[in-house]
Amino acid sequence: MEGVNHSRVSAFVLLGLTDSSDLQIFFFVMFSLVYLMSMLGNCLILLTVLFTPHLHSPMYFLLSNLSLIDMCLSSFATPKMIMDIFAHHKTISFEGCISQIFFLHLFTGTEIVLLISMSFDRYMAICKPLHYSSVMSQRMCVGLVVASWTVGFLHTMSQLAFTLYLPFCGPNVVDSFFCDLPLVIQLACIDTYILGIFMISTSGVIALISFMLLLTSYIIVLVTIKAHSSSGSSKAFSTCTAHFIVVLMFFGPCIFIYVWPFTNFLMDKILSIFYTIFTPFLNPLTYTLRNQEVKTAVRKKLSNQYLNIGKTTPIYSVQ
Repeated sequence: MEGVNHSRVSAFVLLGLTDSSDLQIFFFVMFSLVYLMSMLGNCLILLTVLFTPHLHSPMYFLLSNLSLIDMCLSSFATPKMIMDIFAHHKTISFEGCISQIFFLHLFTGTEIVLLISMSFDRYMAICKPLHYSSVMSQRMCVGLVVASWTVGFLHTMSQLAFTLYLPFCGPNVVDSFFCDLPLVIQLACIDTYILGIFMISTSGVIALISFMLLLTSYIIVLVTIKAHSSSGSSKAFSTCTAHFIVVLMFFGPCIFIYVWPFTNFLMDKILSIFYTIFTPFLNPLTYTLRNQEVKTAVRKKLSNQYLNIGKTTPIYSVQ
């Protein structure tokens, strides 16, 4: 890469979210709390599923992998953004900027395929219950997770295939709190409009098609649930509705940003916050921690931990 692009800039300047000191304090406190709670929530789900035998089922296996991806998605840019909030000069190296683009598309691409896999799991469980155990085998679940990461990796490599070799020799200001392809590609010293439209819109089209597949799947599941009038069905209806709301919050910003690139709307910066910060925070609350089995398992683990601490032999004992 060095030999091809001698005129490359060494660093990019991130403008961040705002210059207002009052808003900076608010954002620092809010994003720090959201990031901490997101990491703790997803880590708790991951460990609970891992160490609770009766949760070793296809649904919870996929949910635990979603928690892992959300932890990664929360961490690729949020910690740096929090540390840079009060910095006067928010800079990131060229390699760091490219790394953020790589990990952003890797984790979002992986999560998109995993969300489709999870909707397929719910479709089989509700609409084809007699075939569920045979179709959603351990081998199938592992294959779905491997396919998710493979698609995410192929997607991000396709996005970086041309970006790495573009000549970045002039402007280096990125109007956001992290590096993203629509913003960085505009800084190249050649006309990249047609190439950029093709590359970036590809992500938008993939997100749009995936969202339509998820929408169709959830409609079929909800119609099937609606045909049953039991209390369990109403609970499943409420759960699937909550799942779809979170899916909409994840896909909506992605579709808006990538289907219509180069718009320079302030809205793009705001929407980026949703799928990089808030969605990883909401996923454990919506998908898993509302589930009674998981809540019971978490309480049991925490209570056992508390009892073990209480049984610890004291340093000072009364004679």
